[in-house]
Amino acid sequence: MKRIIIVAISSLAFTVCFGQKVQRIKITDLEKTIRESRTPMIVNFWATFCLPCIEEIPYFQEMAKKYEKDSIKLLLVSLDLKEDFTKIQPFAAKRKFNAPIAWLDESNADYFIPKVDSTWSGAIPATLFINNKTTYRKFFEQEFSREQLEKQILEVLGKN
Repeated sequence: MKRIIIVAISSLAFTVCFGQKVQRIKITDLEKTIRESRTPMIVNFWATFCLPCIEEIPYFQEMAKKYEKDSIKLLLVSLDLKEDFTKIQPFAAKRKFNAPIAWLDESNADYFIPKVDSTWSGAIPATLFINNKTTYRKFFEQEFSREQLEKQILEVLGKN
């Protein structure tokens, strides 16, 4: 019994310290979040099976922290399959992802992909930069280096 309690407490402590709840969202929720954002926003589409995605996420987190005084928001949207939903949180915790994470609960790519951007083929990593105050909106279907990402953030902030 003691062992079960210790394991349960350890799991809870791990989640509190390193994890976060992965929110299930539909494309309509994401569209609303984007539409109603009052601050510049970066929406990065990734998956646990996508190595280039995983490699660039630390840059996104670093830049979001660097420019937090400019009120830039980062949202990591997982495109993992439904059967892999429960793997996302431990995966993110292990890699110390600290940005908000959402899982897009959509199975019909032909439905949700054009709602994100009409030019998107569905490949990941993919990123959407939005600033509703300036009507800035740019979509990229590529992996970002730290330098490329910072350049794009300065552009979305109007500091280029």
